[in-house]
Amino acid sequence: MKGDRVEIVVDAGDTTRTYEVVAARAGRRVETAVRRGVVEVSEVTRNGSVVRTARFMANRVLALVEQPVPRTDAGERPVEETVVE
Repeated sequence: MKGDRVEIVVDAGDTTRTYEVVAARAGRRVETAVRRGVVEVSEVTRNGSVVRTARFMANRVLALVEQPVPRTDAGERPVEETVVE
């Protein structure tokens, strides 16, 4: 969903580097996968085609933080508080 993002912190030898992959347009989402020692973070469209991909060696990744956009259900209404005295 637009606004989903993943932050990747990577060991770059004497320092760390932070990369960010964001679902930039409506209908896109960010997917992560770990395969054969490689962390892959991809921005994907509704029909499943990959727009862009970032790949990192798994042994160099220090942190992988997924930050989804808060979602609300269409049928869900906010709860009103009532005070009983």
